[in-house]
Amino acid sequence: MSCKTTIPAFILLTAVLLCGNYSGIFLAGNLSYAAKPYKTSSRQNLSGTLQTADSAFYAMNYEAADSLYSLILEEDPGNAHANWRLARLYVSMGEALSPENTEERQPYYEKAVQHAEACIMNNDVIAEGHTWFAASLGVLADNVGPREKIKRANIIKSELDRALELNPEDDVALSILGSFNREIADMGWLEKVFAKTFLGSLPEGSQEEAEKMLKKAITVNPRVIRHYHELGKLYRDMKRYPEAVAVLQEALTKPVLMKSDERRLENIRALIKKLSKKVD
Repeated sequence: MSCKTTIPAFILLTAVLLCGNYSGIFLAGNLSYAAKPYKTSSRQNLSGTLQTADSAFYAMNYEAADSLYSLILEEDPGNAHANWRLARLYVSMGEALSPENTEERQPYYEKAVQHAEACIMNNDVIAEGHTWFAASLGVLADNVGPREKIKRANIIKSELDRALELNPEDDVALSILGSFNREIADMGWLEKVFAKTFLGSLPEGSQEEAEKMLKKAITVNPRVIRHYHELGKLYRDMKRYPEAVAVLQEALTKPVLMKSDERRLENIRALIKKLSKKVD
């Protein structure tokens, strides 16, 4: 993604995101609405719509989920729960597209940032708001310069730390933080010196911390393919090839929960084939 002398784009998380000149207007609209009361019956209706939207999301009917979450915001633009879910949805919709379709992915990631910011603005103690802000910032990282990437890396780390402070069992935040540590640790000494000298402060990261985070993510939610894939890549980096193959093979037994999981499974099969040669 990035050149070798800049921070890897995935840090910025191929899962984590910042963008949008219009975000301030969006948030201002939320603030102006936040003071408006609504009836209990309206709250109940919104809660029911939220549950229906969640069901659509988990069924991978992203278009229906989009319509339903957006309907909630028409009634209550400051609804933090709908906003973080829309951030998650738009990251998922962008990731469902081929990585080559950069221009098609971009609008989804920009909207993800917008909604994550709105969640935090209206309720900053919801862990998922910070998690998906970090995730959306990361997937937007390819189109900015190295100095901005360093800045975002620090924001991402701060947001993930905040998410885990609010909810230590947030497996998505744990998984992303594990990947973040792996990418930082993978940078060479010269790259780190260059980044710190010319671009600003660089967050710390280690393979040991990456393993800790990813293994905890699996413990919290053992059904998510991404957690195993990222741990397998970490073991590959550490040249622990038998463990890498074992973890990746376990990933193949997990259910497809996101549209992007199908492509991830293809990558996992290819990686198993490559690493198996090193084990033999």
